[in-house]
Amino acid sequence: MFQSLFQTFTDDANGAMGPQRLEALRRELARRGLDGFLIPRADEHQNEYTPPCAERLAWLTGFTGSAGMAVVLRDVAALFVDGRYTLQAPAQVDGQAFAIFNSGETSPDTWLEQHVKTGWRIACDPWLHTPAQLARHERAVKAAGGVVVHAEANPLDAIWTDRPAPPLGPVSLHPARFAGESAEAKIARIQAALGKADALVLSDPHAVAWAFNIRGADVAHTPIPLCFALVPAKGKPTLYVDPRKLSDAVRHALDFLKIASPEGLVRDIEALGAAKKLVRFDAATVPARLVQALESAGGTPEVSADPTAMMKARKNKAELRGAAAAHLRDGAAMAEFLAWFADEAPRGALTEIEAAKALETFRRATKKLKDISFPSISGMGPNGAIVHYRVTEATNAPIRRGLFLIDSGAQYEDGTTDVTRTIAVGKPTAEMRDRFTRVLKGHIGVATSVFPKGVSGAQLDGFARRPLWDAGLDFDHGTGHGVGSYLSVHEGPQRISKLGGVALEPGMILSNEPGFYKTGAFGIRIENLIAVEPRVIKGAEREMLGFETLTLAPIDLALIEPKLLTRAELDWLNAYHARVRKALAPLVTPATRKWLAGATKAIKAG
Repeated sequence: MFQSLFQTFTDDANGAMGPQRLEALRRELARRGLDGFLIPRADEHQNEYTPPCAERLAWLTGFTGSAGMAVVLRDVAALFVDGRYTLQAPAQVDGQAFAIFNSGETSPDTWLEQHVKTGWRIACDPWLHTPAQLARHERAVKAAGGVVVHAEANPLDAIWTDRPAPPLGPVSLHPARFAGESAEAKIARIQAALGKADALVLSDPHAVAWAFNIRGADVAHTPIPLCFALVPAKGKPTLYVDPRKLSDAVRHALDFLKIASPEGLVRDIEALGAAKKLVRFDAATVPARLVQALESAGGTPEVSADPTAMMKARKNKAELRGAAAAHLRDGAAMAEFLAWFADEAPRGALTEIEAAKALETFRRATKKLKDISFPSISGMGPNGAIVHYRVTEATNAPIRRGLFLIDSGAQYEDGTTDVTRTIAVGKPTAEMRDRFTRVLKGHIGVATSVFPKGVSGAQLDGFARRPLWDAGLDFDHGTGHGVGSYLSVHEGPQRISKLGGVALEPGMILSNEPGFYKTGAFGIRIENLIAVEPRVIKGAEREMLGFETLTLAPIDLALIEPKLLTRAELDWLNAYHARVRKALAPLVTPATRKWLAGATKAIKAG
């Protein structure tokens, strides 16, 4: 009945091949006179979603998470993953070949310092590490008596004989009605922000896509072209992109740019170095290789924040209108799915994969879906307790009595969505209702917060946790991440978390997603997207801000314990559901409209 065009459910990495591939890599290292190699989960841009040709860590180890690093030495190898993947990694990776560590407890650098021997030569690919990352690794290896060698060619690529070719997704133009600002105006703003720098290297493809009002199709779920750009303080920028990605029409429309092949980037940076120029690089994404190219030629690098990051984060009026339209459309698709699920789940024939396929199908029915914004997290019971669970044919669980968590999103040309709902299948337990209501209280605490301009996400993070803290509970992920405008569903620098040090500003879009996870039992998360907007308070002495909730989808009433909610929290919930009902009822089928009326009815205090 349902199908998925944008999400696959096979686990392409093969952990069983890890020992064989590990030995082949060691032979290649020995042939080159090397004693070890660092393999980050990264491409040349530090992208979250990478093309198949850059999935070196997955090919070697079998681990398919979005963050991690392996270190291969002569006689021992290790894989380091963060807390999101401590359950996933052992299930995918041969533990006899790779020791697996939580990087929050044992960092790769600590491990290197303990295992590298005096005189050893440890290789790295400088295209896959930022300068700061590389400096940390070099300090650790040096402390152990070894030296880091910058490989001219990646040793792993030499043994990956069936490595996929780099992608050639076509570059498209992002229409002015969605962008809200011309590329020429954005370039002028970027040039004005360069300070004393003679040029800026854009190494983040999201920044390039935003600045030049283009989109691409090189990686899954995020419409970016893999490319670099060089923006001089004066004059035309240069876009370094494979020319095969550009149609004649797109090339003509980009007449405000110079177009060059990617191979010309290092040469042009070396020319800037020879001219003793000061060049600014993005500390978060620039390959160390590019900074080395400038320094070796005599130039001065400034490795700092990319000024486009904050510009991109502050959505303009057109982008905010697009976000509202995208969320209205997406809300209707979510309502159709939730109504369908409410009817089908009690029959006992559904699986996690069928649910994920169904939701994608309802979104495709809008005729506006470009892609999903990330692989849907469709988790029943214990699988829902795995924060970044990805259902595969091997893990696909039947939907039975308990809690079902569905975290999903969509890419529309006018906006990017991300929404999580937790649904009771059958009658929930008292514990489930208590935990869900505490998560809801935290969600409302963020949604209704009012704060002075200059407040950061770190200062708001506790609002989401307080109801859980009161019961001795917590969750181990951030409360919210930034979201792009038909770009990455995970966009910085804004976020609501303990580490969110960037001040929130009007126009920023973030997620609001507190949760609770009981390992082996169930997971709970309630996620809406919110936009920062001004708040007018009579008599206020400071400029104040608050949030507008963008997401429109019912919150499961069966999981709410009204006695735990304050009057103000009940009022927020009832007003939110009234808004959802009014907005979505005209857009859904009669059957879904009937279900929606019950799913959004007002509840009274307990």
